[in-house]
Amino acid sequence: MNTNAWDWGFAFEVFPHIIKAIGVTISVTFIAFFIALTVGLVLTLIRRSNIKIVSLITAGIIEFIRATPPLVQLFFVYYATSLNGFQTGAIVLGLHYSTYISEIYRSGINAVPQSQWEASKALNFTRAQTWRKVILPQAIPPVIPMLGNYLIVLFKETPLLSAIFVVEMLQVAQSIGGQTFRYVEPITIVGFLFLVLSYPSALFIRYLEKKFGKVDKKDPIQQRGVKA
Repeated sequence: MNTNAWDWGFAFEVFPHIIKAIGVTISVTFIAFFIALTVGLVLTLIRRSNIKIVSLITAGIIEFIRATPPLVQLFFVYYATSLNGFQTGAIVLGLHYSTYISEIYRSGINAVPQSQWEASKALNFTRAQTWRKVILPQAIPPVIPMLGNYLIVLFKETPLLSAIFVVEMLQVAQSIGGQTFRYVEPITIVGFLFLVLSYPSALFIRYLEKKFGKVDKKDPIQQRGVKA
């Protein structure tokens, strides 16, 4: 039997098994993204600390995480802790992308005019009130499209979790291939499902870009995306 030829019957047979794992893929994506959004904001605020040593240490941590491959981080946390694969994947991917998202937040905050800070001071706002009522409401909306881009990128990184035995779509496809010696159909189905889920998200992000303003081409962070 030619295992390289496409077999529609086999494809329809394995499709239900692969799509069952889509819930794991989506769940770990959104949990990791929530962690990234939350920790990213915390990192941004700490990095702006008036205490120089705190700011420098935070910047060092961010650079270290960004300079280390996420697969290495996944292996280290999985084998060095008692966390299961799902927990490891969500936390590690969340922390990894929080370092990139912190830069997105920082670019948004830096774009807020200095006059807004001065106006808050004139109104006797506390530091917390200034951030909550003035700065963040102006800083976050313009960077929403970029945050959406990172959600899509994070979603496409979830196949890395197959390396730590998380039963997501790619892991199921590899398992089917190992049992049947047919990899073309299951791997193609996984690629198709990623496309089906990613493309509508990309269209929605384009809509957000039009609504909140186009990406600033002069912003090096937005230009380089995940390579920032």
